Amino acid sequence: MARPITLFSGQWADLPFENFCDKAKAFGFEGIEVACLGDHLDLKNAATDAKYTEDYKNIIKNHNLKLLAIGTHLIGQCVTDPEDPRLGGVVPAAVAGKPDEIRKWAVQEMKYAAAAAKNLGVKIVTGFIGNPLQGFWYSCPPTTEQMILDAYANIIKYWSPIFDEFDKNQIKFAAEVHPSQIVFDNYSAERLLKEFKNRKTLGFNFNPANLIWQGVSPHLFIRDHYRQIIHVRMKDAAVSLDGRAGILGSYLPFGDVRRGWNFRSLGHGDVDFESIIRELNAINYKGPLSVEWEDSDMNREVGAKEACDFVKTVNFSPTDVAAEDAPKAE
Repeated sequence: MARPITLFSGQWADLPFENFCDKAKAFGFEGIEVACLGDHLDLKNAATDAKYTEDYKNIIKNHNLKLLAIGTHLIGQCVTDPEDPRLGGVVPAAVAGKPDEIRKWAVQEMKYAAAAAKNLGVKIVTGFIGNPLQGFWYSCPPTTEQMILDAYANIIKYWSPIFDEFDKNQIKFAAEVHPSQIVFDNYSAERLLKEFKNRKTLGFNFNPANLIWQGVSPHLFIRDHYRQIIHVRMKDAAVSLDGRAGILGSYLPFGDVRRGWNFRSLGHGDVDFESIIRELNAINYKGPLSVEWEDSDMNREVGAKEACDFVKTVNFSPTDVAAEDAPKAE
């Protein structure tokens, strides 16, 4: 099973796109998952400008890489949570500070993402879906069921027209299962699917690093939601609860050794990748394994190269001959 190994460009958006492609190829990656950050991808141009699209495809082709997914994470967040001040650096200056205008811009960008993916020959767009309940996840004072119903109603209201555009272009959206999102564990994933009436457009971007520090077993998420796993991230995290810090981060920055957990370069954390690969083999997942490299204590170029080698090591295929069916020695 030749699952392609790709590199997500989100942590490299400070580099010009061609420089990022140079590095991805040099590190040993077969393809990329491109983030809509920096100059890495202009969704409107890719959706409407044939020359831009052709030039973009040529850059990737000239680097002997494949573009296998488009990442729209922060744009998707703006669709649902345009009031979040942390998103100010993501949106155009003309709409900054204007929630209604931010949402209008973000919805249009997500619609462009569907057409851009089609033009670029990509089948999957990954991203965040947002969460109107972001400030109310801990129920004290109580988060009422009506508040929860209203939150889902808002998500369905704003995302259904986007998914209509995805359907039109035969593209699927892989919502990242991620704390701060409406979908963050097994049961919230189950509810999101139910609220959208199991709409075929909607699947999941599986990322084990987002689950393990919550206490969720990543491989069991695959087992429970195997029909909706349409893209897989390879990312690690280390849980280091010491009786002082909990899992909520303690308002400490990533990399601070006092935190209860931190993202780590692949193979340096607590994720059991063998169990994940075995589950992916069991569901016959043949899509990309996209490395999202993030480690505050390691040089990213050293880490990315090491991560690529690590995934090649664990990316084993299922057997095509069962042990009990193998010829017996005489």
